[in-house]
Amino acid sequence: MNYVEYGKENSDVIILLHGGGLSWWNYKEVAERLQTDYHVVLPILDGHAGCDKQFTTIENNALDIIEFVNSKLGGSVLMMGGLSLGGQILLEILSQRKDICKYAIVESVLVIPSKFTYSMIKPAFGSCYGLIKYKWFSKLQFKSLRIKSNLFDEYYKDTCAIRKSDMIAFLQENSVYSLKDGIGECEATVQIYVGEKEKQSMKKSAKIIHEKLQDSFIQVLPNMHHGEFSINHADDYVRKLLEIVKRR
Repeated sequence: MNYVEYGKENSDVIILLHGGGLSWWNYKEVAERLQTDYHVVLPILDGHAGCDKQFTTIENNALDIIEFVNSKLGGSVLMMGGLSLGGQILLEILSQRKDICKYAIVESVLVIPSKFTYSMIKPAFGSCYGLIKYKWFSKLQFKSLRIKSNLFDEYYKDTCAIRKSDMIAFLQENSVYSLKDGIGECEATVQIYVGEKEKQSMKKSAKIIHEKLQDSFIQVLPNMHHGEFSINHADDYVRKLLEIVKRR
């Protein structure tokens, strides 16, 4: 597994899992703010630019990260966070290893499967994947994601490097993921965030996650769209993260 690290000299570890189609830079500004006091690890998910493994399943990604924590980080960490696809992988990790972290942040995560969306992904990307390498098209896609403008070069470079098969695979997995029964055994304190302007399926998913996790809190973020919190509002994200951690 490939990853980027900040603050390696610190003992308390925070792992943050980026969204689908993005990469470690999803959390770059967050990691920069945390590196003085924490060891921040930003894995690059399978099938994404900078990772040499093809994307297979959310479950396999979760197993890889669990193995990484077991072999490199002593079996547990202080906190884990995840956005969208990364958040689904985080929930899968928590369902398989109830004690892998003390705290978790789940942001904009879908857990309501849609067979219709799944069926549409392959034909849709079969017809438009080639356009990704054109900057004008990427700028339109980038604008729709509402990511801050200074990240466009990273987005464009990494999106162009994602194989068509991988993009289809992780988008399809994202569209049909559902919570496993084991999530109810999770021992972590979990903060769940969803944007006020996200789709209803995302808001309903946040409530489902909250209901399944014994020690969890949910917050709807005013005026925010999908994934805006960690990417565009690093200061606020870090403030919330530290509020959770410093309760211990």
